[in-house]
Amino acid sequence: MLANKTALVTGSTSGIGLGIAKALAAQGANIVLNGFGDTEGPLKEVADLGAEVAYHGADMSNPAEIEAMMAFAAQRFGQIDILVNNAGIQHVAQVEDFPVERWDAVIAINLTSAFHTTRLALPAMKAAGWGRIINVASVHGLVASAQKSAYVAAKHGVVGLTKVVALETATTGVTCNAICPGWVLTPLVQKQVDAKADAGGISIEEATRQLLGEKEPSLQFTTPEELGALAVFFCSPAANNVRGAAWNMDGGWAAQ
Repeated sequence: MLANKTALVTGSTSGIGLGIAKALAAQGANIVLNGFGDTEGPLKEVADLGAEVAYHGADMSNPAEIEAMMAFAAQRFGQIDILVNNAGIQHVAQVEDFPVERWDAVIAINLTSAFHTTRLALPAMKAAGWGRIINVASVHGLVASAQKSAYVAAKHGVVGLTKVVALETATTGVTCNAICPGWVLTPLVQKQVDAKADAGGISIEEATRQLLGEKEPSLQFTTPEELGALAVFFCSPAANNVRGAAWNMDGGWAAQ
């Protein structure tokens, strides 16, 4: 379905980003990965799906590095047809105790980076008459949780940015939508489960149930594979008129 299309996925060396990159690769898209940590493993996983794959290690808090990454992707594959803004970090603290530098970093990586990639990708998408911008927001783009002021503010901002871009591209072949996951079982979340189990002297199963039970009525994690399938849907002809959606995949979290 996506043969000859190129997808750039930020924050895609693990977790949600890698899941989305693999789903798009399985549909025939070329993939540009971005992120920190191990790169050889993710590159091989994507390449094994038959995709042409490249990597750029741009720091998503640095506009100059973002510009370099976008230029690299265009030079390597011609242009970016599908942009997935997934890069994100978290910090948890009360507002009055929130370190200013952590606030700035969360806003820069979770929100401002999506503005920079989008502004740079749009001209070629508009010229081609087709493009997909998929912003990985969060259920925290729709509702709040205590001690997550920067993350919630950034994710609400991502949902707002999504709507504006959707309106500005409404009469074109470019669409912009947001995915709003609840708890997703990534390596990062698994560490939280393990820590909860250790701290409470309880089983992994009980720690998982407690974690999910606080917020997610389904009592089950969303998977990176499910989020990847939603991204593929957004890229399909069936989603040509899905514009400005903030699509929650959160087990009923925001329905409460």
